Amino acid sequence: MSAASAIYAGLVVHQRMRPKQHRLGYRVFSLLLDLNELDDLDTSLRLLAINKPGLLSFRESDHGDGGPLRPWVAARLAEAGFTADGRITMLCYPRMLGYVFNPLTVYFCHNADGGLVAIIYEVHNTHGERHAYVLPASGDPEERVRHACPKTFFVSPFIPMDCVYNFTIRPPGDNVQIVINETDAEGPLLTASFSGTREPLTDATLARAMLRHPLMTLKVTLGIHWEAIKLLAKGLRVYRHTPQGS
Repeated sequence: MSAASAIYAGLVVHQRMRPKQHRLGYRVFSLLLDLNELDDLDTSLRLLAINKPGLLSFRESDHGDGGPLRPWVAARLAEAGFTADGRITMLCYPRMLGYVFNPLTVYFCHNADGGLVAIIYEVHNTHGERHAYVLPASGDPEERVRHACPKTFFVSPFIPMDCVYNFTIRPPGDNVQIVINETDAEGPLLTASFSGTREPLTDATLARAMLRHPLMTLKVTLGIHWEAIKLLAKGLRVYRHTPQGS
């Protein structure tokens, strides 16, 4: 059994405040993976394949620049003026039956003494684009982390770009919580959160997670499009997407 890697089973909730109220909630599970443990996980777990096909799998190519993740994380941290020479863990969805879409992957970057140095928020949109926000996270890793940044990456066609993300994070322990309050010039606009409870990463817990959440990753994508239909029916404005690099 891994010392750092784990499963977090819990609830995703989105609450929109304006211009029409809209709420969704669904149960999911996420993997917390220590990037230094990937090879060990591949040999010790029969139900989780690493960088290869499997009923349940994780591929580094689904994240970052498509290559090994540890160098990519180090480069992003260096660009932002941080150095994290300790454990790097990432909270993400696995592939199920070969399919995954991760709206948000969160990397917890520590120094050699175990202190939390920075958090990377890797955002994926439905246009196949990725973007990483790198923010400081100084302080006790057991305490909540609060920080904010301007929105610079297109995500939802129902939310304008001129917004700010306000993060409140409970780093992974017995529980994990990711809360993002999105605001614009008029105030609070949307709150998105994931709250989960830790379970050891074993074949038994992976099997239970798959049974409790069959086709979860496909349901995430279908849910995004179903909620978009409901927002269109409520008459929300649609904002045009300009592809990255255009």
